[in-house]
Amino acid sequence: MNGDSARTPRRPTAPTGEPPRDRSTPARPATTDSARAGWLRGIRFSGFSLIMMGVLVLAVVVLAPSIAAFAQQRQQIAELRAAVSAQEEEVQRLRDERERWNDETFIVTQARERLYYVMPGEVSYLVIDDRAAGTAADAAAEVSAEVTETKGDWMRTLLDSVMTAGLAPAATDPATTPGAPNDPATPPATDGPAAEGDR
Repeated sequence: MNGDSARTPRRPTAPTGEPPRDRSTPARPATTDSARAGWLRGIRFSGFSLIMMGVLVLAVVVLAPSIAAFAQQRQQIAELRAAVSAQEEEVQRLRDERERWNDETFIVTQARERLYYVMPGEVSYLVIDDRAAGTAADAAAEVSAEVTETKGDWMRTLLDSVMTAGLAPAATDPATTPGAPNDPATPPATDGPAAEGDR
């Protein structure tokens, strides 16, 4: 027995306080569940903390509708103030209009423009706009304040203008045709004594 015990080596004993473990299997790390459980055990709620959390939740539940109503009322107040400001501007415009109608020169101008009245001895000329509808619409359009540059070949435009003017047919004037009553080629007929007196 002593020989057998001498041949078999003894396994090292684990230090006191730790259970012996097999070297063939590595030690398992602490799982997340155990870490989470340890963290939850570390949280301690006191009675004061619970009361404060309850008060906070109650305050949110109670004050949320009041805050929403307050925001809505502030928006309505802003809209009403904008409406009041617009009405005040309209009242001021009407007051200015009334003050202008108290001026005699303004009344005369309005009578001329709206009713086409004239003073005694004056002659009124009414200009009728006989332009086409498209031309009138173009004239009524707003003019842009931005400067625009039209890109074009001015040499070609000048050459086209010269060629068009040079190759255009001569205009026939009915007054210059032979036999016309106002033909400048034929001298006007005059009486005999008047012609002799001019000589």
